[in-house]
Amino acid sequence: MIKERLEKAVTEALKTLGAGEVNFVVERPATFEHGDYATNAALVAFGALRAPKKKEFDKQGYSKQGTKQASMMVSLHPEFPNTFEFAKGLAERLHGNIEGVEKIEAEGGFVNFFLSREAIAKEVEQASHNEGWGRNDLYKGKKIMVEYTSPNLFKPLHIGNLIGNILGESVARLFENSGGDVKRLNYPSDIGLTVAKGVYGLLKLNIPTPTNIQELGTAYVLGNEDYESGTEADKKRIEEINKKLYEGSDQELNSLREIGIEISRAHLKKLCETLGTKFNQEFFESQSGPIGTELVLANVGKVFEKSDGAIIYRGEHTRVFLNSQGLPTYEAKEIGLFELKTQQYPNFDISLTVTGKEQQDFFKVVFDAIRKIFPDKIMGKQLLHLPTSFLRLTTGKMSSRKGNTITGETLLAGLKEMAKEKMQGRELADADKVAEQVAVGAVKYAVLKQGSGKDIIFDPVKSLSLEGDSGPYVQYAHTRALSLIREAEKAGITPDTSDAPAEAHALERLLLHYPDVLERAAKELEPHYITTYITELASAFNSWYASERVIGGSAPKYGTLLAQAVEKTLQKGLSALGIPAPEKM
Repeated sequence: MIKERLEKAVTEALKTLGAGEVNFVVERPATFEHGDYATNAALVAFGALRAPKKKEFDKQGYSKQGTKQASMMVSLHPEFPNTFEFAKGLAERLHGNIEGVEKIEAEGGFVNFFLSREAIAKEVEQASHNEGWGRNDLYKGKKIMVEYTSPNLFKPLHIGNLIGNILGESVARLFENSGGDVKRLNYPSDIGLTVAKGVYGLLKLNIPTPTNIQELGTAYVLGNEDYESGTEADKKRIEEINKKLYEGSDQELNSLREIGIEISRAHLKKLCETLGTKFNQEFFESQSGPIGTELVLANVGKVFEKSDGAIIYRGEHTRVFLNSQGLPTYEAKEIGLFELKTQQYPNFDISLTVTGKEQQDFFKVVFDAIRKIFPDKIMGKQLLHLPTSFLRLTTGKMSSRKGNTITGETLLAGLKEMAKEKMQGRELADADKVAEQVAVGAVKYAVLKQGSGKDIIFDPVKSLSLEGDSGPYVQYAHTRALSLIREAEKAGITPDTSDAPAEAHALERLLLHYPDVLERAAKELEPHYITTYITELASAFNSWYASERVIGGSAPKYGTLLAQAVEKTLQKGLSALGIPAPEKM
């Protein structure tokens, strides 16, 4: 990567200036007027080579005239009195020593790098046909578990689970694009109070054999209403069902639970296929609960303590792990889940859980308890929690537990119908499939354009817009690039660099930064960097497409090559986000 060459050259040059090791960055500048890359290395290094004038300050850091200490710094470097001179010195040592760099300029405390025409054309050529272009080795050799989606069964997939699936799948792909060996894990809740409410509802509605997810959802809503707002007898009955389901002591209840779980899993599988997710392993709370209970009991007095008939963990946040009935809470089940995960994947390096941001304190406690229970298993390994966002419609906040919740599938279904209406009159071989791909792209883009944990204001109409800042906008730019490539092929144009213009277009200079964006997104586990980049790339391509004549123009071969590079880069960026890339729209 060009960026790696620049970083290495800057590091070596700083040593010759006596700066030693400093934490600098090499990145794309705000505008291409300042080069293709820029570094703050001079600014950072010179800051480390300054010291306050001695004997001019009192204990509070002020001079006798009241001047702040920071303004009275002096350079310790014999050659360079200020940051700009230091930047010029760094630029001089770098000039002519970096392959592909044509010009280096010092500006303020920054050093700007301008790539040669040949270097840019070479990157375009690489992007157009090298499938490995853009990937990095950030997580090479790392074994990574990513747990996401993990819904409560016995009801339709909630919008929060949809968001968790979207973020988790994208992060899994970022790891894979950075050399990681990824295992996708799902942890559905197949037992507990949610399931007990659903079973109670089925009994009350006299549905002995449910057949679809809608019946389960209706039963759950009824059970939840009776538990929260019904009589004490209703609440007690649901708690009794919950206990009997844990014990497996009632055949009728067990049968209802098993039928409901089977329907829910089939429903979940179908929706995950639509979203492009396939899990390597599923774990269930019915498995983790008993294991977690044993581990908590075995560590009473060491990690846990008894309190009012329950067993708790007392730390930064005190939480119950076994309730007064002796049943495991979500916390205890997480302990059991960790045991299950490490039995299946004992040599993991990173375990990442993607759930709502409201669970951040929950995972702080759980991870702390895990480190104390499993000190040997956890040594040298990372336990991470990545928070998801809340999604709010432009009409206001959605209800979470009443009957009017917008579920993941109803949201996708509504977007799909809207996409079909927008595509009416277009000749498409499989309009239904394309509409589904556009709907998935719309909602995934809306979720992933935000930083993780930031709330999402979702406007269904804007999410399907072809005017910019939407998934379909990027998808459409991709199909336009494909269309241009097909037309060039019909015209017999062979893509290469032989007729490349003397000056690089802004589209080319933007294109070469995809590897850097992918690496940053993977390092920070923030897909929104890719979302922002591919939107910018799509916009730049559309502008180029509107102003440049490729077939019949002055550079048809290079123009086709550039279109290929853009198409493949957009496709890779969309894929890293888990967004489909239709061939026609």
